[in-house]
Amino acid sequence: MYSFSIRSLYRSLKMKWYRYIYKLKNVHPTFYMGRRNIISSDLRAGEYSFIGANCWIPPKVSIGKYTMLASNVSILGGDHIFSDPTNPMIFSGRPAMPQTKIGADVWIGSNALIMAGVTIGNGSIIAAGSVVTKDIPEYSIWGGNPAKPIRMRFNDQEIDLHKKMLKKKDIKVNLTKKKK
Repeated sequence: MYSFSIRSLYRSLKMKWYRYIYKLKNVHPTFYMGRRNIISSDLRAGEYSFIGANCWIPPKVSIGKYTMLASNVSILGGDHIFSDPTNPMIFSGRPAMPQTKIGADVWIGSNALIMAGVTIGNGSIIAAGSVVTKDIPEYSIWGGNPAKPIRMRFNDQEIDLHKKMLKKKDIKVNLTKKKK
């Protein structure tokens, strides 16, 4: 019990420090992240969302509650003008960054690349190493380069149950490990 309290205190202080350093004002108090990230200060993140180590999150990204990004996930692209034949790309400037939306209870595997401007629907899973170039429907599992649908996460009845769960205000969190 004592070690859990010290661990909780350490995690809480670490996240306060990260919120200060990264100037994160739009993340829920239960948001947690690993180290060595590059994260825009306008990140919006819901309850119990998590960003692993070494992630790159540009401006205009929102992450829903209960969502997990594993280590080395990057959201990129959409940030160079390449259509001007009279200028080298390096001098052509940058367009406005598009909005990237990651829904609630989404799991994005390690080393995934998400193109800026896509929407990943609630309850979806993106396999490790995938390259997401287009919007992902709710409750689907995608993988590959470019990412393609693998299967649905839930059947229709389970989707209804999951949607009801996401609407609840007071989900009981069980952080204790079960003893065998």
